[in-house]
Amino acid sequence: MFPTNIQRCIRAGVAFVIGLLALSHLTTHAQVKASLVAATVAVEAGHPLTVALKLEHQAGWHTYWINAGTGYPTTLTWTLPAGWTASELRWPAPKTIVDATGHVTGQGYDGVVYLPVTLTPPAGLAAGSSVTLQAQAAWLMCHDTCVPGESPVALTLPVSVANAEPDPVHGASIARSLAALPVIDQNLKVSATFSGETVTLRVSGLPRSKEGEAPAWWFFPQDETVAYDQPQVLKIETDGTLAFTLVHPAGTALPASGRLLGVLRASASARVDDSAAKQVPAFQIDVPLTPATAAATQHTAAAPAGLLATLPLAFIGGLILNLMPCVFPVLGLKIMGFVNQAGADRKKITLHGLTFTAGVLSSFWTLAAALAVLRAGGGELGWGFQLQSPPFVFGLAAVMLVFALSMSGVCEFGGSVMGAGAGLQMQSGYRGSFFTGVLATVVATPCSAPFLAPALGVALVMPMVQAFMVFTTIAIGLSTPYLLLSVFPQAVRLLPRPGAWMETFKQAMAFPLYATAGYLIWVLSAQTSESGSLMVIFGLTLIAMATWLYGRYATPGAKPLARRIGVFGGLLLLGAGVFLGWPRAKSAGDLEWETWSPARVAELQAAGKPVYVDFTARWCATCQANKKVVFGSAEVRRRFKELGVVILRGDWTNRDALITAELARWNRSAVPFNLVYRAGVTEPLPLPELLTPGMVLNAFEGQ
Repeated sequence: MFPTNIQRCIRAGVAFVIGLLALSHLTTHAQVKASLVAATVAVEAGHPLTVALKLEHQAGWHTYWINAGTGYPTTLTWTLPAGWTASELRWPAPKTIVDATGHVTGQGYDGVVYLPVTLTPPAGLAAGSSVTLQAQAAWLMCHDTCVPGESPVALTLPVSVANAEPDPVHGASIARSLAALPVIDQNLKVSATFSGETVTLRVSGLPRSKEGEAPAWWFFPQDETVAYDQPQVLKIETDGTLAFTLVHPAGTALPASGRLLGVLRASASARVDDSAAKQVPAFQIDVPLTPATAAATQHTAAAPAGLLATLPLAFIGGLILNLMPCVFPVLGLKIMGFVNQAGADRKKITLHGLTFTAGVLSSFWTLAAALAVLRAGGGELGWGFQLQSPPFVFGLAAVMLVFALSMSGVCEFGGSVMGAGAGLQMQSGYRGSFFTGVLATVVATPCSAPFLAPALGVALVMPMVQAFMVFTTIAIGLSTPYLLLSVFPQAVRLLPRPGAWMETFKQAMAFPLYATAGYLIWVLSAQTSESGSLMVIFGLTLIAMATWLYGRYATPGAKPLARRIGVFGGLLLLGAGVFLGWPRAKSAGDLEWETWSPARVAELQAAGKPVYVDFTARWCATCQANKKVVFGSAEVRRRFKELGVVILRGDWTNRDALITAELARWNRSAVPFNLVYRAGVTEPLPLPELLTPGMVLNAFEGQ
């Protein structure tokens, strides 16, 4: 036996350590207190029992819903007596989590929340006995930082024969929580459609406020089909239907179930009926998610979209192509060519018109087939998806700008195309008429018409059969004047004569293209840095200058020297514009992260290497902001390369005992946490939670 004084010292030391551990546990979990509570004071054998995980949040702290956003949801792992079963957690309607800058960072709860669970006991429980229910609760709690929390929870209840009374402390709160759970209302008419990166949710039959106005509603997505952190546009249609325009994240697959899941909830202040205490409920949304065109017939009156609305636009767009200066002059001449080739035989004239139409149809079907091949090789294909690619947006903006300048008279395109096809066009017989139709399609392609662009945009996201119908309708629109004039050749004299009005019309059509180019530049400004946006504008300016130089000197009939200046000078400026304006990634893609481990840190220190350690997690919004700020800096990337800094990442997205232990060693229980190991210095330097490039560089410079 130890002497008494030594025993006292040992007991005091153990008590001190236990006290520290308890204090540490209390500090770690004081932000959210978890407990297991029941709706009734006793258990009835064989009858379901409602219990709830009660989470009490400190002010400013929150935990997460089933679809957390940047975090992860609360879980409850049961250890139940034999014969007992437990349902999944039932989730009350969440609220949006907003950081100090006003950005939505997740979906979850604050204050006091009850997460109900239904437990079913066996029928053979003996009255008068008691039962203990145990579970392990785990959650993520966030404020300025995020801390994983977990705690055992337990509840002991007596077994009664029947009619267990409500719990006087928690019974009413659990009842209110159950009453406020999202419900499926069969009286609501709900539908959901998608097109590109847009999901449209339509709901009719929602309750009105006392004044008759619809309250402010918000859709909480239950999976990644809809972006939880993007704006939601709410429009009230003429029949009172609420139409929500939601964002489908680029690159995210549509759900395998083919359904849209989520919760529709009104703002907390919205009231219905005459009772000031009755709040607008939350509704569970679980509906098929269909292509916009497939549901067009359901909403034709309220919102003319889909195939039925697209086909008229496609036909009008094809017709308007004939008014383009590159196509219109051919109309009368080609019809007279039909007449000359066929003599006075009206049937042959009509056959020439039909053959011309076949050439146009074949060309548009070739375009549609190319679209089908691209889809088969790359999954979804649509303008919205492509517009998520900065290089594609830049290239499209450059093309729109060049064609707008061409229509403004800066330069002329299309003459070489006409010349290349002239041989086929001038052939006699039906073969010549067929290839004239092909040539008309090729020449008309760069002549964007106002009604044609939306029709093609919708066709890109339609099922292929419907896309073929749209392309066919465009072709029919382009061919209709030729076909009608071949049937009624005397009508040629009724056409407006080519003249100055055509040049005015052409130049007026340039302004929608300028607007499109401006819109694409605006899209790029959100995809590149500030300096990157400026380079895009300078690059497009050089491309415009290249177009001007080509149009100024490479005109038909120009002297060889002038033509060379126009062609080669234009190509040089075009290349310089593309090089200067090509969007660069904002992230530090050239920095290669290694996985953190104590052994790797020791190895690098022994080799005299400077080391940067980033303890991070995907659910940590502050961590993501730090990475964008610090490693989006070209100066940081350059200095790291010069100093030979090795960057290590400790990813705490999932629980990792090694990272948890390392954080505890530094008296930390949350991320972000960053360490700087300078070359030749044993002890690292911890950095603040919010970082700037200057802080990081100064740490390596020893300032």
